[in-house]
Amino acid sequence: MITGRFNHTIIETRPSAEEAVYELAQDIASEARIRAQKGQSYTLGLATGSSPLPLYRELIRLHRNEGASFRNVTTFNLDEYLGLSPDSVHSYTYFMREQLFKHLDIPKHQTHLPSGLIAAEKIEGHCQNYEVLIEKAGGIDLQILGIGRSGHIGFNEPPSSLESKTRLINLVPLTRRDAASGFGGEEKVPQRAITMGIATILAARRIVLLAWGENKADIVSRTLSSSPNDELPASFLSLHQDVTFLLDSGAAKKLTISDE
Repeated sequence: MITGRFNHTIIETRPSAEEAVYELAQDIASEARIRAQKGQSYTLGLATGSSPLPLYRELIRLHRNEGASFRNVTTFNLDEYLGLSPDSVHSYTYFMREQLFKHLDIPKHQTHLPSGLIAAEKIEGHCQNYEVLIEKAGGIDLQILGIGRSGHIGFNEPPSSLESKTRLINLVPLTRRDAASGFGGEEKVPQRAITMGIATILAARRIVLLAWGENKADIVSRTLSSSPNDELPASFLSLHQDVTFLLDSGAAKKLTISDE
């Protein structure tokens, strides 16, 4: 295990993704329990894709084998492809249901994702309402992120501004190519998505970014060594006061980590 800093960001590195997420899952379960004892809710911002899967599997194990309850948890997902129904196997709504929600005791009405089927003339209002829902929940306590090779967090593709809120966005070719295998070809990947904005993400009280494998080493290194800028949206994370990059050895391969 390596724990240190890269500039002002906390870096935690473990040999594997499974080892990396173990303590994080324990922290989430513990915080949910503590807040439940006080009659309080716990709000999580969640991600999709391969990066959060080890964390979700560990949360499921804690629920099944150790009796951890998440009944007082409210969730808000980062994004959803535009044009996909909730029952599409490619939708993030389907992903979250199959990979996490149906295995835990979070009440369905406490889980939130942007709609992929919102009519064009209603998209702006839908995005504004998503922000309102987050605010009414008291804000996000812990935001889980992955990172795309374009430098996106959520689907905040370059360029994305620091002030951006939940909105419709066009996906860049690299992102669509990376998703192509799951869709059966790049031409089948949706061209647009609804995503939380950079400002929405940075409003979370705590942020943990997960990255695994050597294919993420370049973008992780670039992100941590760059000043905040629109062309590398993940670089804005350096402005947050409580952000951790949780990496396996592959994703951390190109970093020189200081323990200061």
